[in-house]
Amino acid sequence: MADYLVIVESPAKAKTIERYLGKKYKVRASLGHLRDLPRSQMGVDTENNFEPKYITIRGKGPILQELKKEAKKAKKIFLAADPDREGEAIAWHLANQLGVDIESDCRVVFNEITKEAIKESFKNPRPIDMDRVDAQQARRILDRLVGYNISPILWKKVKKGLSAGRVQSVALRMIIDRENEINAFIPEEYWSISGQFEKDDTVFEAEFFGDAKKKVKLTDKKQVDAILSQLDGDKFDIANVVKKERKRNPALPFTTSSLQQEAARKLNFRAKKTMMLAQQLYEGINLGKEGQVGLITYMRTDSTRIADSAKEEARSFIETMYGKEFVATSKPASKSTAKTQDAHEAVRPTSIMRPPAAMKTVLSRDQLRLYKLIWERLVASQMAPAILDTVAVDLVNGDVRFRANGSQVKFQGFMKVYVEGNDDKEEEKDRILPALEEGEQVKFSEIDPKQHFTQPPPRYSEARLVKTLEEQGIGRPSTYAPTLDTIQKRGYVTLDAKRFIPTELGGIVHQAVDQYFPNIIDLEFTAQMEKELDDVEHGQTKWVEVIDNFYGDFEKHVQVADAEMEKIEIKDEPAGEDCEKCGSAMVYKLGRYGKFMACSNFPECRNTKAIIKPIGVTCPTCKEGQVVERKSKTKRIFYGCDRYPECEYVSWDKPIARPCPKCESTLVEKKLKKGVQIQCTECDYKEDTQ
Repeated sequence: MADYLVIVESPAKAKTIERYLGKKYKVRASLGHLRDLPRSQMGVDTENNFEPKYITIRGKGPILQELKKEAKKAKKIFLAADPDREGEAIAWHLANQLGVDIESDCRVVFNEITKEAIKESFKNPRPIDMDRVDAQQARRILDRLVGYNISPILWKKVKKGLSAGRVQSVALRMIIDRENEINAFIPEEYWSISGQFEKDDTVFEAEFFGDAKKKVKLTDKKQVDAILSQLDGDKFDIANVVKKERKRNPALPFTTSSLQQEAARKLNFRAKKTMMLAQQLYEGINLGKEGQVGLITYMRTDSTRIADSAKEEARSFIETMYGKEFVATSKPASKSTAKTQDAHEAVRPTSIMRPPAAMKTVLSRDQLRLYKLIWERLVASQMAPAILDTVAVDLVNGDVRFRANGSQVKFQGFMKVYVEGNDDKEEEKDRILPALEEGEQVKFSEIDPKQHFTQPPPRYSEARLVKTLEEQGIGRPSTYAPTLDTIQKRGYVTLDAKRFIPTELGGIVHQAVDQYFPNIIDLEFTAQMEKELDDVEHGQTKWVEVIDNFYGDFEKHVQVADAEMEKIEIKDEPAGEDCEKCGSAMVYKLGRYGKFMACSNFPECRNTKAIIKPIGVTCPTCKEGQVVERKSKTKRIFYGCDRYPECEYVSWDKPIARPCPKCESTLVEKKLKKGVQIQCTECDYKEDTQ
């Protein structure tokens, strides 16, 4: 019989940890939370210091009974739930149910599931941290008070099945605010002039910069023509050459937020998928002779700190693989702010000595891709900065000044392993200029003026929304993925080309919450609430005070909304056509994912159709039908002929009305990583729309 009972959250972890600890330890899993607030009622006594009413979660009774049975046999019980607020709360619930003294050394935590980390954690057990439990309890109660008070009002006044929450309502507001910015945006015309210049049979590019005194912004063609008319011949003097050496530092190791952002940019992973795969890598992978081993540290963190042992291992690996000059000469500082909890390390590999190439046979394709990203990021963070040689050259013809910029990687440093992605610009590439000296002359072979229009701010991608929420201090590492998942499941937003677009239903819900619960969607208010929860964790504030300060005004808003909010009737609109199945009129209805067409004779007739939207382009295949916008089963927009199935024309790229000026074939708008480009479907003709 085992002397010690260890309770973790996951069965995968239980097997690994039991093997590390030996025969005296029996390790069992709680499968996450065993107790929570009831789903069928508020479960919070607002008249008695917000006392929560916890019950055993449906279906978890047998697990709890089995743990109680095992606890009676054990000499000592260790509670080893995850090392965050939620894990601390799970340990507290287990202690209460199993009769464990919360002030005894019953709590063990580890940031990684490796033999060394597990052994070390059991040498240093501690009491349950009630400040962390209270912070988690306060968050849970706050979310319950908000959700279970606002949601019933939305059901009654708008539609069944809706919900509102602290973080999800703010995320929805940000998406809607951005959409409003886009709709209100007025494009402004501007121009650029680029030139192809030659020196010793080498061609390089320069852009118009301004006159002899200052930079000049080109706003119309008249101004461009005036600039071009000033050119005297095709010779330009080299007026100024500035050479510099610039260092570029590596990115810090991953936090939860930065991992989600980079996985979205580089791997096209949704936040939910990233966290699912990271959980698998953390809990352990069967490595054959080594058995089940955790490959990364705990994946819910806002800290960039890593253990000294991990730094030294990484530096030793870098020196062996790439040479001493690639090792950082100073230890990169971890980035922390007032918002950083720093409860545990950054997300990193548990051992650098398990490179991705060695893991190919034991990981799935997606597991390997995420592991490779985490491994490379950690290695690069301990490498020397990259060194770039940059040069800026001014080319002058009379009073007209062009500027050419070049850069070249002189020393790769960390860039040999990994370069961080960016939402706004492409990764740095070599732009090499020929040797140019002041006083020399070059001539242009081509001058190319181009008209542009300013673009509205882009819609939020998952990566950009997570980054903005983090910057605003809203939510915590564990909340981002479920928040984005919830607003999509509720039908408040859809994804088009990986960007969030609010639905009509999302707009209705936001308007109702904005009118009657303005604090809930106020960014500063929500960020301040997060700070107060942090203060509870640090023992600076009592959790009941935080809830009490919030609930007084909130309760009044609930009463006003219940009494004054008018019922919003989402009426069916006539679609202007008859049902092909029963002859009744078709109507537009509003569903979870926006409007659709349905038969007005429901439920006798259940005919439904997607709404098709003409785009004003004749079908390039049959020349008779019109191209319409449709949505696939995965809600991705595509384009097809309205005469389908007679005509089978289909395209992911949006056709445009005018033909290719080069070959008269169809032009389409091709969505690229950095904007949209017009391309011909038959020849090599392209247009930059920026």
